[in-house]
Amino acid sequence: MAASGIADPTLAEMGKNLKEAMKMLEDSQRRTEEENGKKLVSGDIPGPLQGSGQDMVSILQLVQNLMHGDEDEEPQSPRIQNIGEQGHMALLGHSLGAYISTLDKEKLRKLTTRILSDTTLWLCRIFRYENGCAYFHEEEREGLAKICRLAIHSRYEDFVVDGFNVLYNKKPVIYLSAAARPGLGQYLCNQLGLPFPCLCRVPCNTMFGSQHQMDVAFLEKLIKDDVERGRLPLLLVANAGTAAVGHTDKIGRLKELCEQYGIWLHVEGVNLATLALGYVSSSVLAATKCDSMTMTPGPWLGLPAVPAVTLYKHDDPALTLVAGLTSNKPADKLRALPLWLSLQYLGLDGIVERIKHACQLSQRLQESLKKVNYIKILVEDELSSPVVVFRFFQELPGSDPVFKAVPVPNMTPSAVGRERHSCDALNRWLGEQLKQLVPASGLTVMDLEADGTCLRFSPLMTAAVLGTRGEDVDQLVACIQSKLPVLSCTLQLREEFKQEVEGTAGLLYVDDPNWPGIGVVRYEHANDDKSTLKSDPEGEKIHAGLLKKLNELESDLTFKIGPEYKSMKSCLYVGMASDDTDVAELVETIVATAREIEENSRLLENMTEVVRKGIQEAQVELQKANEERLLEEGVLRQIPVVGSVLNWFSPVQALQKGRTFNLTAGSLESTEPIYVYKAQGAGVTPPPTPLGTHTKQRLPGQKPFKRSTRGSDALSETSSVSHIEDLEKVEHLSGGLEQMTLEASSTEGHSGAPSPRHTDQTEAVKKGALRPEVDHPQVEGLESLR
Repeated sequence: MAASGIADPTLAEMGKNLKEAMKMLEDSQRRTEEENGKKLVSGDIPGPLQGSGQDMVSILQLVQNLMHGDEDEEPQSPRIQNIGEQGHMALLGHSLGAYISTLDKEKLRKLTTRILSDTTLWLCRIFRYENGCAYFHEEEREGLAKICRLAIHSRYEDFVVDGFNVLYNKKPVIYLSAAARPGLGQYLCNQLGLPFPCLCRVPCNTMFGSQHQMDVAFLEKLIKDDVERGRLPLLLVANAGTAAVGHTDKIGRLKELCEQYGIWLHVEGVNLATLALGYVSSSVLAATKCDSMTMTPGPWLGLPAVPAVTLYKHDDPALTLVAGLTSNKPADKLRALPLWLSLQYLGLDGIVERIKHACQLSQRLQESLKKVNYIKILVEDELSSPVVVFRFFQELPGSDPVFKAVPVPNMTPSAVGRERHSCDALNRWLGEQLKQLVPASGLTVMDLEADGTCLRFSPLMTAAVLGTRGEDVDQLVACIQSKLPVLSCTLQLREEFKQEVEGTAGLLYVDDPNWPGIGVVRYEHANDDKSTLKSDPEGEKIHAGLLKKLNELESDLTFKIGPEYKSMKSCLYVGMASDDTDVAELVETIVATAREIEENSRLLENMTEVVRKGIQEAQVELQKANEERLLEEGVLRQIPVVGSVLNWFSPVQALQKGRTFNLTAGSLESTEPIYVYKAQGAGVTPPPTPLGTHTKQRLPGQKPFKRSTRGSDALSETSSVSHIEDLEKVEHLSGGLEQMTLEASSTEGHSGAPSPRHTDQTEAVKKGALRPEVDHPQVEGLESLR
């Protein structure tokens, strides 16, 4: 907007300052205190409230520092959402509201009345709610609380005079669906001062229809019972898109029932946004005949800091004023200013286009997920519900159906519950993975009572803010397809992992269905007390070392251990697996590594005790050696002057004595043999190098715990067999040559005159001149090995 087009130049300056401030706050680079030249002055008041005040740049920099936090913190999601021009218009409304409140009272009254009437008229026309009034509020549930007050004042004529006595004589009843938002009923009772028995929760359909739709027949029965008990049915809250799965109640039938018993009908839900489209389903269209509805245009249109709106129909302005739906304060009327500016900026076409785009994203995801195996979609009506809820679902072959909402008769309740928890854990893992891979999708994970853990895609609440596009939906489907093989393989390998662990000594299988992996295992060490669940420091040490060793293998499996998975004793949690995972090798590696860690720990403890005892023994030996030296040399040699004279005339030939500590035997030994060997030029024969444990041979590039392909296995087996045969031949030939050399040596030792033939052959072997009669390739291999 050009500055010349604004009557008051202050508005132009305000818009310029707001734009510069937002630009500074959105800038990710921050200046240090040295660059800003900030110096805190000691005084009674800490912080920047010193001196003559701060300039605008410094204050905004301080706000930015508070928003971004410390640099040492872990990087998180973008701190400020992507705010477009329409967002800046909405934010400008708050600044303009503060400026307008300083105007003359008469100008202020005319301006606020115009803003409120325009916004109300536009919303009623856009969402097909004719002749309605609007109440703008920051808290989304506040509008329903004011509507309840209006209903109480309308049904109880003496409420203003008698107050609670009127309600006590004839208790009001507020009907809520079992699928309503959690905490909504408690909020209404707290705001209205009503006891909780005034709430009546209506169950959803269990035999026919959606499991998230209000049961109209059962509601009618509840209303009749309340009337017979002398209660007053006051208000019914219906859903045009439940908070969980976006299902719409049968609002047309509910409206007829409310008119019959004089009940106020209030409708809320995300599906009310579709009223702005050209085609609206009949169930949502019936909401235009209700007594009131609450809408949230801010998330629908991607507008930050925009209030929610409650549209209602009532002819008595005095009652609406008492209920708090209308106000004479200009500040209350100015709540509509941000929405007034934003609606003008978007226009009718822009508003419809944003809502239509969100609905098309839902349709696109639904059509794509129908073609994906093992994905179950929970939908009520494809045309009326722009919310897509789905979950991973698979039946194991050759076994009872798993993860069904209705328990299988031949499965125990505990087994059904365990399988249900296992499926929920896999869906939670899938949801977390998809949120990280496709953050623009706005996917959320939720728990449903009947279906378990599910994933929800609600673009009407997230697409405008996150900027979700059709490409993001396609990427989401591709990521789901890429994760399904891992989910299926993990589900199938769980039973194999359990059997392998139970058949391995030293390992205990821990049944934790909430873990999204192939299983949980615990190593039982020698001092493990199985009769108690108290903490085990030794076991924690072993499992911590085991986790470190397994992670060093750099396999595709993930291993976890820690307080985030509540367990009284340390356990090893094995993550998701692929189809080529070798479960037997995995379990064998776990138990072998754990045993090695335990043995090393015990060896270290034993070695510490042995060293301590060896030091004590060495001190005793040193003391004895000193006493022996004193006896050998005599007392006179210990006197400084006399001893030097005696040593000059008669030097003492003392034998060098020493001690060495043998860690294996744990004893002190004399160093005399070492000096003897050194003097003779013969060293001590080094101990033989111990051979390591047999490990599975892997192909080049093959990661641990992976099965080889059939062709590579055959090749590996053939090459290994031929290699072993060659080694056996070489060792046999080498043994024959060594035996020949030994025979020559023994002949020389016994006869005193060695045989010329044997001597010549022996020397020839030593020089490498002897060759076998037949030129075997094994001998050449032996020479190359040597």
